[in-house]
Amino acid sequence: MHLQKAVDNLCTQLAGIIERLSPSQYSESCKSLSNNTIGQHVRHIIELFQTLDKGYQEGLVNYDTRKRDAAIETNKDIALGLVKNIPHNMGKPNKDMILEVHYEEDDHFSEPVAIPTNYYREVAFNLEHTIHHMALIRAGIIEISGIVLPENFGVASATIKHRKQCAQ
Repeated sequence: MHLQKAVDNLCTQLAGIIERLSPSQYSESCKSLSNNTIGQHVRHIIELFQTLDKGYQEGLVNYDTRKRDAAIETNKDIALGLVKNIPHNMGKPNKDMILEVHYEEDDHFSEPVAIPTNYYREVAFNLEHTIHHMALIRAGIIEISGIVLPENFGVASATIKHRKQCAQ
């Protein structure tokens, strides 16, 4: 499955960067991230994948109800182990699922909206979502460290393909 390989590649890239950050850089507030930390973005990525994995058996995923574990955003070693584990949990067969979402209405949340989806679609969503957060992580890394990032870190596959076509 191409999705599995893409998950593995992104997690390998992300793990490589986490390994190079010091513990203080991982949890340092970044102005370019609206005073959030790289760790907070990493936690967000991890928890969305965990939520999908947890919801697979029941066939229901609700990203709004994820745990939000502060240890993941403050301890790079915990985060690193979890990022490296993501690909091992994402190779399941495709199946129909329900995506449950809540939207705010007048200072309270509405009843959940149930949207038909499938496992592969949600893995693809998580991949695109991860790339988006890796782009934000790139901005934070540039601000707080001298780490040289791979050219395509946090760049969508479609953008990479487009750039290659333009260069020809």
